[in-house]
Amino acid sequence: MAGKLELTWVGKDVRPKLEPRILLEDPTRSYHADRRVSENDIFDNRLIFGDNLLALRALEQDFAGKVKCICIDPPYNTGSAFEHYDDGVEHSVWLSLTRDRLVILRTLLAQHGSIWITLDDGEAHYCKVLCDEVFGRQNFIADVIWEKSDSPRMDAQFFSVRHDHVLVYAKDKKFLQLSKLPEEGELAAHYDKVDETGRPYYLKPLRAMGGDDSREARPTLFFEMSAPDGTVVLPLRKDGSDGRWRWGKERTIKDRALIEWVKGRNGWTPYYRIYGDGDLARPPETIWTHSDCGSNRTSKAEIKGLFGDANSFDTPKPEKLIQRILQLSTGKGDIVLDSFAGSGTTGAVAHKMGRRWIMVELGEHCHTHIIPRLRKVIDGEDQGGITKETNWKGGGGFRYCRLAPSLITTDKYGNEVINPEFNREMLAEAVCKLEGFTYAPSAERYWQHGQSPDTDFVFVTTQTLTQEQLAAISEEVGDEQTLLICCAAFRGNPDVFPNLTVKKIPKAVLNKCQWNWNEYEERVRKLGYKAEQFGGLFTATEGLDAE
Repeated sequence: MAGKLELTWVGKDVRPKLEPRILLEDPTRSYHADRRVSENDIFDNRLIFGDNLLALRALEQDFAGKVKCICIDPPYNTGSAFEHYDDGVEHSVWLSLTRDRLVILRTLLAQHGSIWITLDDGEAHYCKVLCDEVFGRQNFIADVIWEKSDSPRMDAQFFSVRHDHVLVYAKDKKFLQLSKLPEEGELAAHYDKVDETGRPYYLKPLRAMGGDDSREARPTLFFEMSAPDGTVVLPLRKDGSDGRWRWGKERTIKDRALIEWVKGRNGWTPYYRIYGDGDLARPPETIWTHSDCGSNRTSKAEIKGLFGDANSFDTPKPEKLIQRILQLSTGKGDIVLDSFAGSGTTGAVAHKMGRRWIMVELGEHCHTHIIPRLRKVIDGEDQGGITKETNWKGGGGFRYCRLAPSLITTDKYGNEVINPEFNREMLAEAVCKLEGFTYAPSAERYWQHGQSPDTDFVFVTTQTLTQEQLAAISEEVGDEQTLLICCAAFRGNPDVFPNLTVKKIPKAVLNKCQWNWNEYEERVRKLGYKAEQFGGLFTATEGLDAE
């Protein structure tokens, strides 16, 4: 049997069985404008503090297939130590960490969505092959080169590196639609006419010119047209031979409002209008210069303007770079996700552009940098980046959430038990997520904590239920609905109730995933260093190249 083409590495077949944690909002850290600035203000953005792999798993139930754009700037695996996180992970570990996140990110993407991954030469080419496996090679869109440096490094040993890669993949290329870029600087040159509404345009001959513009090349595009005075006009070439039109008969009828007739010495000639406010926007190119999208120098200046000299990030991304990505891939109100939030640039830009956003960050800079930055955006105090270009005046808000602890923990005797930190509501929500129900507690029905889809319900309780209690619940549920009961224990025989399924907690959920894991996040190490055991993948020296 022939093997498939794939990238292999130590530990590739080891995949974590993730616990779908619930998210707990902390209102003291959530922040909203005290008034609406415009009708388009968005308040349901989310900032999640915690391990980003567990956070993505937590988002899966509510946001699968709903995210329009994922924009991530994962650790580059350079071996350099940064203040806010050490960016050096042994190569195989980096691949496993990245793969596990990409798999869930693909699930979160909408069918017409796209993912944009910023990396340098160290891992970009491996990540390209990895993305081919996760998203499908057919869904690769582009490798964009971003000019991150606006000047050469004279102390470079071999090459002065001035670029990063932005890998672009679609969830499904058949459904992807990327916007085009306006030709802002070119309008004055050849958009020399204005229509009755003030829209600029220029004229282009309707007769095909250049290449094989003969009648024989496209016979169906040779036909008569009537000039304003009824004169019959044919697409004749300059030498008098038969040519062809650019459009077919149907389009000349459908778009006749765009056709403009000009009478010259040799008679009537049809032209068509090309407008400068969208009809001739240009497709994006794969080289993005620092003058268009900013550079590392730009982004450092933006961070310095927000936070001063202290505690600035070494490699933030400029707001114009994220703006370009969101301009191409999203529209107003679309959901943007960044699971490596860093200094919070993606959320800040998305907020100013009227997009909904979700960001995940584990580092303490979630509190020292991201929250203060977003508060300035919401209050209209951030005057840097793309603020003036988007005419941002403030408004909107976000909810701050943290990951709940693991549902299952061990007691002092080593027994696996329900985490005592969980109250009744947290327990019900957690079990709903584990069993695939939408948490939706009913005010009228005490036994309805979740629903899936219309007539299947779940009831979560720490009580021990008797046969009489089960009979009463069964009667309330009725014959047209079913109920899953997760309880501490039960007495009697629940099998006599065809509309009930009864399970014990925690026995019902023990085998669903790995419990009490809180550090899937990169345990970063400099390349070549001895490593601690990482999630069962490596021993102290396994998988590391000896120096």
